[in-house]
Amino acid sequence: MITHTAKRIFERAVDDYHIKNDVDQPFKNPFDTDVDFLEHLLYRKAWIDTVQWHYEDIIRDPQIDPVAALKLKRQIDSSNQERTDMVEYIDSYFLKEYKDIEPNDNATINTESPAWALDRLSILTLKIYHMEEEANRQDASDDHKEACQKKLDILLEQRVDLCAAIDTLIIDIRNGDKYMKVYKQMKMYNDDELNPVLRNQNRNS
Repeated sequence: MITHTAKRIFERAVDDYHIKNDVDQPFKNPFDTDVDFLEHLLYRKAWIDTVQWHYEDIIRDPQIDPVAALKLKRQIDSSNQERTDMVEYIDSYFLKEYKDIEPNDNATINTESPAWALDRLSILTLKIYHMEEEANRQDASDDHKEACQKKLDILLEQRVDLCAAIDTLIIDIRNGDKYMKVYKQMKMYNDDELNPVLRNQNRNS
């Protein structure tokens, strides 16, 4: 099942990041593109999500320097674009993998592509990691730990359900009961021609 692989790699990426727990640490992908191409994409995807998770923590510091906050906001924008790009790379992998599958006459399309469903699993992996930290935090009150444990239990149940749904989707695609149709995200805010602020700045420069 695809989620067995994805879950293992997402957890590894999150654990690897937290060895240093530094948004500026160098990135090294342990999976070779020639041997483990999908694993390579999934690990990169999870790393981007993990760094961005911590960007979002940092920028919420009420004492953050405004100049540093602006720099970080742009890093978050760049990270969002990377995240979207990685999802599209993963979907391209699945499109190639199942390009010879002929959909059944009554085949239907899913509300989201396999890669966007895996994106949700990546984010859920981060939620579980950090909620487990909170449920076991030594300096937290018993009430805090108990509340976080209840949330963790729900997140773990959610992961079981999400993994089942993703695996079912892949099986349905393989069997021709579902078909893939991927739309590019077409984000506008980073595009010099589509974002009116950037467009006007370029024209005036």
